[in-house]
Amino acid sequence: MLATVDERIEIARTIPAEAAEVFAVLADPQGHVAIDASGMLMDAEGKPVTAVGDRFLVHMDREGLGDVPLGRYDVTVVITAFEPDREIAWSIEGTIKPPIGHVYGYRLEPVDGGTLVTSYYDWSGISDEWRARGIFPVIDQKSLRATLGILERTVRRGYPRG
Repeated sequence: MLATVDERIEIARTIPAEAAEVFAVLADPQGHVAIDASGMLMDAEGKPVTAVGDRFLVHMDREGLGDVPLGRYDVTVVITAFEPDREIAWSIEGTIKPPIGHVYGYRLEPVDGGTLVTSYYDWSGISDEWRARGIFPVIDQKSLRATLGILERTVRRGYPRG
């Protein structure tokens, strides 16, 4: 299932697992690295998040996208929505000030056969300066869809926490 609004992409997939199993991967910084389909997330530092405002560090490599030669850099993930087993979302802080303002997240809904997981990417809150650059969306629907597939595989194989 795909929903696209001018400044938001949503992709959904039913994953045959309990929401708590899926959420455990999404709340763990290393889980983000494990399921990333963009090729940009190299590693992460920090403990699993437990609340809005929690943060962790991600080591990035933009070369994975092949679009902008930024090389390796770090960003801080800042949790903006946190409802255990239901929703998690975050924005990114890096060297650019003020932060760009795009948001990534997942909504989880129990359904027959598992959990309906909706991955979303929203750049509606970015500044006009960033909007004028024409670089959004940075991640396309194919990457979101692929990440959901990797998430399912990761959960099915028994994600090692910590």
